[in-house]
Order: sequence, then C-alpha cells, then structure tokens
Amino acid sequence: MSLARGLTLVENELPGSIDLLKELKINQHVPLIGITGPPGAGKSTLVNSLIGKLSGQHKKIAVIAVDPTSPFNLGSLLGDRVRMSSHFNNPAVFIRSLATRGSVGGLSAKIIEMTDLLKAADFDCIIVETVGVGQSEIEIAGLADLTLVVLVPEAGDEIQHIKSGLMEIGDAFIVNKADREGADRFAGQLQKMLYQRAERIPVFKTVADQHKGVDELMDWLISADHQKNEKKLFLYTEKAFKLIQNNRMRDISKTELQQNIAAKYTDSNFNIYRFIADY
Repeated sequence: MSLARGLTLVENELPGSIDLLKELKINQHVPLIGITGPPGAGKSTLVNSLIGKLSGQHKKIAVIAVDPTSPFNLGSLLGDRVRMSSHFNNPAVFIRSLATRGSVGGLSAKIIEMTDLLKAADFDCIIVETVGVGQSEIEIAGLADLTLVVLVPEAGDEIQHIKSGLMEIGDAFIVNKADREGADRFAGQLQKMLYQRAERIPVFKTVADQHKGVDELMDWLISADHQKNEKKLFLYTEKAFKLIQNNRMRDISKTELQQNIAAKYTDSNFNIYRFIADY
C-alpha cells in the first residue's frame, strides 16, 4: 500500500484503517518537530527553508501542514503546499495538507495517527506546521518532540498575551522577519521572559524567505535532545487521551449536529442542555 493511500485511509477513517494502525511498527526515534505561532509569522516559509537545509543533508523529510477549517462552512484553505512548491519534485520530501476539521486546538486527532504512519515509513524527520489559533496552540506540545514557536517583531505589542499562552510550551523561539524594525528589542524581551523557565530556551532571529539565520536554527535542531525521557510520558499520555477522545466521538458528525440544531434551535422551547442529553 502506498503511503499517500494509507494516510487517506487513516484521515477519512475508511474500512481497514484501524487494522492498519494496529499493525504499524512505529520508529519512535524519528524526531517530530512541531512549528506553531500566530498567523502571518512566516511558519510555512520557515518550513520551506528547513526542508531545503535538511534535504541538502540527504535527509528524507515528511511535512504535515495543518490548515484552518472555517467554523461556518467547514471548508479548508489548503495553501501551504503551494508555498512549498519548490520541493514538489524532490523524492526525499513528502508534503501533506490536513484540515483541522474544527479541532479547537488547531490539531486534528487524525494528525497523531498520520504522524505515526509516517514514523513507520522511512523518514529521518517529520515536521508538523500547525495553524496559529491562539493559546490552544499548546496542543502541539502533546505531539512534538520539539516545539518551535515562530513570532514576528510586531508581536512585541502582544507580549503579555504571548506569555500567557505559548511561552510555556516552546523548546525554542524564532523571531522571523528579523530584518524588520524592533526585531532585536523583541528578541531581548523574549529572552528576559524565558529566564523564568527551568531550562535554557534559545531565541533565534531569522529572515526565512532569504534563508538568513536558518543555519543556526538547524545546528540547534541537530544537537537538541529529541528524546527527552521526562517528556515522553507526557507525550504518550496526551496522545492516548486524544485518541480515546476521538474514538468515543467517532459517531458524532459536526455537519449532522449542525443540521439537527438548525431544525430545532428556533423553537421557543429549545434548550441546548436537553438537546445534548438526548443526542
């Protein structure tokens, strides 16, 4: 079975997908790098640059680019692969887009299963780029061995908001578009705030569309401990919780739920708590 077909099987929960997952021989030593941050930070551009660096080292890379799903029409803008088009014909690079399907944290439970499928394939590194949706981005920490948080100098105006969300989960922070005004000052602010963390958290400055600063980030990624023992139990617990949650919700379709609510919510006696109790 081809990798693309296996991923489609798992993503759409087609017959045979559960049996396929149960038979996987997962290589837990393949590093999974999560890249997150607010919209417009240049995550896809940074991933594109990292792919170039890794493939230049004869590494086989898989990328899952998570795209936002509209809460209104359940549609998805699968545009990340367009920004990585220079790698389409590279046989060492596999890129797949995935809609969040309404997952609050920007991560579909399917990503866990799909990344395990990739770990069972012959890749040296897996990158997951997640949609920037605010504090709920911390879900990426329950999936990735290393989490990179990408920000831009303009985020300095929102520093306290960032502190309350992403500051606790990043293994490294990247100030992208560092050729913009205020980049040095913002990077300094980040470093001061990160002193509160027990371990040393690096801050990198990059201009990803010009590949500037990416070599330093690559050096750190190569030397970083991708298999932190104290993090593994947390990772497995988070994965198990998400998978159990997904299995128990398997028969709930958000589209059907919306249709059923549409048929009843205009009723003067409609009560959402009675509705879900009877659903």
